Amino acid sequence: MQLDLFSDAADLTAAIVDIESVSRDEKALADAVEEALRALPHLTVDRDGNTVVARTDLGHAERVVLAGHLDTVPLNGNLPSRVEGDRLYGCGTTDMKSGVAVALRLAATIPAPTRDVTYVFYECEEIEAEHNGLKRLAAGRPELLRGDFAVLMEPTGGQIEGGCQGTLRVEVTAKGERAHSARSWMGSNAIHTAGQILDVLRAYEPSRPVVDGLEYHEGLNAVFIRGGVAGNVIPDECVVTVNYRFAPDKSPAEAEEYVRGVFAGFHVEVTDSASAARPGLTHPAAAAFVKAADAPVRAKLGWTDVARFDELGIPAVNYGPGEPTLAHTKDEYVELPLIADCERRMRSFLIATPAV
Repeated sequence: MQLDLFSDAADLTAAIVDIESVSRDEKALADAVEEALRALPHLTVDRDGNTVVARTDLGHAERVVLAGHLDTVPLNGNLPSRVEGDRLYGCGTTDMKSGVAVALRLAATIPAPTRDVTYVFYECEEIEAEHNGLKRLAAGRPELLRGDFAVLMEPTGGQIEGGCQGTLRVEVTAKGERAHSARSWMGSNAIHTAGQILDVLRAYEPSRPVVDGLEYHEGLNAVFIRGGVAGNVIPDECVVTVNYRFAPDKSPAEAEEYVRGVFAGFHVEVTDSASAARPGLTHPAAAAFVKAADAPVRAKLGWTDVARFDELGIPAVNYGPGEPTLAHTKDEYVELPLIADCERRMRSFLIATPAV
């Protein structure tokens, strides 16, 4: 299917949505995106797997990266797309093919931006990080992601969300001693002891640190619990999996140290972690984006791929037309006026004269 990047952004969104691209099956959409971008003489286009990168090379002092993932979660009877009033329904409409459509429209219709621009359309964001196209580029071809500032077109409801929270998962283990349940006093019930872990979580008061002027809201929560041996055995172990969402004032190492302190006296094992990202709104390009977009700014309460840009030393924000609370739902939709509004605000940034 051919994509018309000069069509209305709402129509382009519908066309992109209707090219099925569940994670690991993005080839058809990546092919269409690559073909459309290669037809534009002002762009240099590279492809890595099912990830497509297009760049201007006008010699400007600043370079901005606009990025969006091509994949969606599995279908749920929500293709093809359909329009009802001012809403476009369909898998990926909000997360995040409307953002991708905006970026493609900008790539096609602004041949001479006042900052050089790199457009990144990548694969496998919705599944395990090992498959993530942006992660692969950052590790193997970081020169394609070089820039002074990045905008990830994730759904934010038309608001600017700075940086992102980090996430840490740990297993907190309560130990006991096995015994026959008929003689329970001869053992020590680990599940009962795990109540102390839950007491800590119930008493936890989340921190709300302010980073670069934005307030984040941390969280510490049990997400799994396992224990038990048999119906007549006092268990000798109970494991509570705890997820810590931390603000970008902490590194993963500092987050781990903090959680170990919270659960002092228990065995704590880290099973997964991902860095937070500072919003970096004091960077001149970031400040210029906030001014030109003229949209509300808040902290990103969750983890996104802006953290990958942060690891490369590039300040980044999330900004897109989709409504995040609708992502991955059967009745996912995007408000059509928000697509046009997002494009207008992004366009004002890319054609504005940078401050000297």
